[in-house]
Amino acid sequence: MTILLQEINRELKGGTRFKNAQEKPRLNKLKCSIVTVVFNGGDSIEDAIRSVLEQTYDNIEYIIIDGGSTDETLNIIRKHEEHIDYWVSEKDAGIYDAMNKGIAIATGEVVGFLNSDDMFALPSAVAKIAAVFEDRSIDACYADLMYVSQDNRTIVRYWKSSQFVMGSFGLGWNPPHPTFYVRSRVFKRFGGFDLSIKIASDVDLMMRYLERYKIRAVYISQALIRMRVGGVSNKSLKSILRQNKEVINALKKNGVRFSLIKFAARKIVNRAWQYVVGHI
Repeated sequence: MTILLQEINRELKGGTRFKNAQEKPRLNKLKCSIVTVVFNGGDSIEDAIRSVLEQTYDNIEYIIIDGGSTDETLNIIRKHEEHIDYWVSEKDAGIYDAMNKGIAIATGEVVGFLNSDDMFALPSAVAKIAAVFEDRSIDACYADLMYVSQDNRTIVRYWKSSQFVMGSFGLGWNPPHPTFYVRSRVFKRFGGFDLSIKIASDVDLMMRYLERYKIRAVYISQALIRMRVGGVSNKSLKSILRQNKEVINALKKNGVRFSLIKFAARKIVNRAWQYVVGHI
């Protein structure tokens, strides 16, 4: 039984990190760690993986944290294992727990997340992100995001972000989290995702970093991510209301002043404008 359990454990993690591969010299290029968290994402994860493999930037560490999938996810991961630095499949306490695991495993100077339903919008996306961090004083960057149909053919919404200004979160603003890349030193100093927040911990984390701890962030005025519609926080009116309730609690927790009326009004206007821009 012990041998069997050891064999099962061996089979549920892998990647080039376990193969004692010699890392190629990268001419002092910054290492960017990309973390994909997934659970039963067999219908979409291969698109996410391929979009990483298509990147022109050549110092990427790719990590996949699987929550114990029972569909084709693991077969797809193993299919591309020679291009994945580290992957593991085990039960977790949800998406933010999985993201925290990814942060702990990552060895790159910069860390970001590519969800299993997401894809980079262009092959030079990571190169554009890495270029921002050539300035050692910059702690984070983010960009625009396109919501696309499940078949990835139609742009449904275009999330146009903007340069952060103190107090913006209190007006219903936040960057698209899948475009948010952060130096690992920031995670270490200010902590990862708060697991007590179930569907808006990404907003809380960005709010904490930008509003409370005042890290320096750069806005890239270009869409770098394509996200399929239907995420956990946007799949129903109930989820949207719950997410906004959690965001309001996060505003209070992080000491960000806000007016509930202005917050709600800006949210509605911004969401409507995203649909308009997406159809122009």
